[in-house]
Formats: sequence, structure tokens, C-alpha cells
Amino acid sequence: MKRQRDASNNRSNTVDTLTDFSLLRLLQIHDSAFPIGSYTHSYGMETYIQEDLIRTKEQLIEFCRTYLFHNLVYGDALIIQDAFHATKSSNKVRLAELDELCGAIKLAKESRDASVNVGKQFIRTVAPLIDSPLLEQWKHKIDKEDVKGHYAVLYGIYSEALGVDVYHAVMTFMYASLSGLVQNAVRAVPFGQNTGVQALNELLIYVEQAAQKVMDLTIDDLSNNALGIELASMKHEFLFSRLFIS
Repeated sequence: MKRQRDASNNRSNTVDTLTDFSLLRLLQIHDSAFPIGSYTHSYGMETYIQEDLIRTKEQLIEFCRTYLFHNLVYGDALIIQDAFHATKSSNKVRLAELDELCGAIKLAKESRDASVNVGKQFIRTVAPLIDSPLLEQWKHKIDKEDVKGHYAVLYGIYSEALGVDVYHAVMTFMYASLSGLVQNAVRAVPFGQNTGVQALNELLIYVEQAAQKVMDLTIDDLSNNALGIELASMKHEFLFSRLFIS
């Protein structure tokens, strides 16, 4: 049976606690120069590009919308939300469960590997930046291979430690995910930078809608509806040439 949704997760029932300093620290981890390797992954998009399914701005926007609403909303974004609340209550058992769930919903090996590889680089990079005993404990668990270290779980832990609210944590994660896809499309398709900027600008409204939708969901809604993208990820390793890891 589904658990009753916690009203505190609803956007209309929360009070923003995002300070200017917390916002700056949150923005830092999404800077393109932040060395976590997220910009080396296309999450199946390169397969679509090589199969001539993404050649126009409109096709790129449609791919990003699908990835946003059928992958992130019901996948990593829910993991982040639940990891955020588990961190607040110091529920390490729950965090370990979320780490397993995060891997289980990623059907393609490349998707799972990307999540873990980015996660491990993320925690190595942010651990010296913040005094968080839980984050440090999680780093030791990853080093001992007690947990895989999926990025979404670590992002939830770090966001809560920063003192931001869960809504902004989820929203900035989604924005950064789409920004990375658009930038990679600019590199892989004969797009100009202006086309990429325009595509991302048109996607902003959907990022806000998606973040609001996540606030109305719980971990019981976790699913994987982006089967086409998962299949594209599985086919990626067999492409003739590759710019990206996944």
C-alpha cells in the first residue's frame, strides 16, 4: 500500500530557507568547471544523434523534456528528495536503501556506471568543502565498497548539509542535468551556441514544472518510464565513434 504523502513535501507548505551564501555554494557544484565528469556523459543522447533522431533544436528540446519528465522526475529527483529527508533525520539505513534503489532503476549498465562514477568524483571533490560528519562517513562507506555511491544520493546528502531547501536542490539538479545535455548536443550536432542557449531557455519552464511535480510525489512513485533512453544507453557502447562515455 502506498504511504500517505507527507504534506511537508508539498511546495505550498514549505518555507524557503535558501540564503545567498547557500545559493552560491549550490551554484558552485553546477559550474561547468566543477570537476565531477558530468559533462562527459550524454545518457543515451549520442545514440539518438548518430541515428539522426536529433538534428534540430525542436528535436533536442523534445529529448530533454522526455529525459526530464520520464527519467529525472520519477528517478534521480525522487532519490534526491528522499535522501535529503533521510539526511535530516540521520537515517543511514534509509540512505543505503536509496543507494540500492538508485542503481536498480537504471536498466542500462552505462547509466548505472555513470551514476556511480560521477558520484564518486563528486564526493571526493565536495568532502573538503563542508564540515559534514555524515558525508564523511558515506565517503568511508564508498571507499570500503559498502555502498556504490550513486550521485543522486550524495547530492541529497550534500544539499541538506548546505542548508538549502529540498525544492531548490531538486530544481538546480534538474537544470544542471539539462544544461549538460544541451551543451553536449552543441558539441555533437552542428548547432551554434546561440541555438543551445535558445533551447535551454525554452526548457526552463519545464524544469520549474518538473521540480514542483516532484514535491507532490514520494519514493513510492519511483519508476523508470524512459525505456527508449535506456535502450539508447545500452546501444551506446556499440557506436562507431563516441564523444561521450555514456
